[in-house]
Amino acid sequence: MFYKEVFKINTIHLNDVSKRIKKEYVLRNINLTFNEGCIYGLHGINGSGKTMLLRAISGLIKPTEGTVSINEKILHKDIDFPESIGVLIETPDFWRNYTAIEVLSSLGRIKKIVSEDDIINALNRVGLEPRDKRTIKKFSLGMKQRLGIAQAIMEKPKILLLDEPTNALDKSGISLIEEIIKEESSRGTIIIIASHNTHDLSNCDSLIEIENGYII
Repeated sequence: MFYKEVFKINTIHLNDVSKRIKKEYVLRNINLTFNEGCIYGLHGINGSGKTMLLRAISGLIKPTEGTVSINEKILHKDIDFPESIGVLIETPDFWRNYTAIEVLSSLGRIKKIVSEDDIINALNRVGLEPRDKRTIKKFSLGMKQRLGIAQAIMEKPKILLLDEPTNALDKSGISLIEEIIKEESSRGTIIIIASHNTHDLSNCDSLIEIENGYII
């Protein structure tokens, strides 16, 4: 008897996705497909719909019309959220009286799929010291940004959504994040980066322009 090994291809498909808030459409007739191992850049000015699109893909909002499918499973019908996803949307905020490792340990207990070594590795990758006893209220904006990226990557997600990931980072921080994005892509992760700055998207495999909720 012969057995055929089935390889699950990691894909995201948006079919005629629109989102209306009150009487205004913030996303309009979006049709996109994202494939594993590729880095996608969403480029547009503030208010163009970049963040709202990331929210739709992550399951944080439900489209008014159309569907978002993750590996052929429809969000809000077959699944509530993508099964394996890391997200950094807008400015990250955490429990102010916790240290960085306490924050990640608390978040890690939700799914219970990360070890202490995974958490330490994530902090090291973004340039934060795991043994730092300072609490989050003493962190700079750049340190909070690094911690936000650490929480997004610590579970080795198959989908990684990053909204303005280099915000508040210095040159060394930007270089670290660029290297992390390349490493995550090499694992087969779908990476979608939203930014108003084309420089942040220079290493993307595909660039998507968005304006007034439309894909240009």
